[in-house]
Amino acid sequence: MAVKIRMKKMGRTHAPFFRVCAVDARRPRDGRVLEELGHYDPMVPETDARAILKGDRIQYWVGVGAQPSDKVAVLIKKYGTDGTHLDAQKAALERLAGRKRYVPSAAPPPKPKVEVVPPAAEQPAEVAEPVAEAAEPTAEATEPAAE
Repeated sequence: MAVKIRMKKMGRTHAPFFRVCAVDARRPRDGRVLEELGHYDPMVPETDARAILKGDRIQYWVGVGAQPSDKVAVLIKKYGTDGTHLDAQKAALERLAGRKRYVPSAAPPPKPKVEVVPPAAEQPAEVAEPVAEAAEPTAEATEPAAE
């Protein structure tokens, strides 16, 4: 079986997204894949942060005879295990992590801050006293009505 490392198009109209995959050469472009080896998002504002590859798995597939496509070969040369742009990619991912709208998939999402409100029994005395006064029954309410 001839194996190719090529991109599988995902996403939607005017918002492309590609997965870098090991695929049987006889399969269609978006068909079944053997393994996903990374992704390429051309919509990311930082050029060096657009491709995220699994370098060890790409080396495995190339070692067993898989042929990368022309575009994927460029990505492997830049961002593979011994890539020429790895330092620039790391810096670009750090810059993007600081942005508000874009969180790259390589970094975990930030955890939301949760504020814990103590129950009524543990509230300070000045807050608990008015509640206690309002809860006490009045003398009128405790006496039965005489008829």
